Amino acid sequence: MARIGIDLGGTKIEGLVLGDDGTERARLRIPTPKGAYEATIRGIAELVTRLTETAEVGPEVPIGFGIPGAISPATGLVKNANSTNLIGHKLDHDLEQALGRKVRIANDADCFALSEAVDGAGSDYELVFGVILGTGTGGGIAWRGEVRRGRNAIAGEWGHNPLPWPDQAEAPGPECYCGKLGCIETFLSGPGLSRDYAESSGRLLTADMVAEEARDGDPGAARALERYARRLAKSLATVINVLDPDAIVLGGGLSNIDWLYGAVPSLWGQYVFSDAVATPLLRNLHGDSSGVRGAAWLWPASR
Repeated sequence: MARIGIDLGGTKIEGLVLGDDGTERARLRIPTPKGAYEATIRGIAELVTRLTETAEVGPEVPIGFGIPGAISPATGLVKNANSTNLIGHKLDHDLEQALGRKVRIANDADCFALSEAVDGAGSDYELVFGVILGTGTGGGIAWRGEVRRGRNAIAGEWGHNPLPWPDQAEAPGPECYCGKLGCIETFLSGPGLSRDYAESSGRLLTADMVAEEARDGDPGAARALERYARRLAKSLATVINVLDPDAIVLGGGLSNIDWLYGAVPSLWGQYVFSDAVATPLLRNLHGDSSGVRGAAWLWPASR
């Protein structure tokens, strides 16, 4: 069975048609329409039409959507979306009406975790925790090839817990868009690393530039990256203490910093409640494609 995946982002909408064996039969992307919610629905419908024509698949093929938010189990409406025009809408119903197809929707971090669990870096493990380190800090849980959303549809949302074991310089922490202080996201997102370096050096660089300066031997950038690694280690230690996943897979732009894959596991043993930590920290296999592939895998091959 083929299935369609759509990754609905703030700047682009990407879609693909995926076969049972994981091969991509078609892939397209369009800019996310600006403004009204209705324009987004129309843009998605046009994209799906082009995809199905390119891959020559029929109306029985279902669609999975990854969105920067979640469907509230309490109301059936979109919540927690940084694409604010989605909030408060019955997105699954509206998409099914517009597309004439069965639809499943999950958080984009859940889709990342699912993609890497099904046929990515975590495919050899039963319980995978997927981490997004980018503009924000998100997470998702995949168990035996299926997303675990949780009773409140927030499973894996570790970025809006407080930074654990903060030192004096880290408390109470920066203000988060959620209204609280010191959320993990304010430290571990790309803007968080950029802000930390700026506060210590007086120079405003992107997170990628900070990592590059550290590689080139800049001591201030190296210290900022060391602080980042320790904060990531502390934060992932709480995930291990609660969930004890078989593997943790990193995604997002900051996952491209090679040094983290050695530095973080060397530090998190100080915080994990165990005599030894066997959890592997893995780089994603599918990169920027993981979100849209995971959306497609919301419809498993066996169903």
